[in-house]
Amino acid sequence: MARYKHPSRKKRLAKLHKLTRWAPFWTVPKIYGKGRKVHPGRHTKLKRSWRRVKSKA
Repeated sequence: MARYKHPSRKKRLAKLHKLTRWAPFWTVPKIYGKGRKVHPGRHTKLKRSWRRVKSKA
């Protein structure tokens, strides 16, 4: 990718980056109950990594 990123491309990449973050920690007790210990990353809709899956941006 170029050193200089066009603002529109940068905006698209920022949006894709937000989609890969973990879900909030409070979703775990809400879904499973108080005692269950599950990683909040499990509730993230879209799993994408810069290394594995490429975007169309």
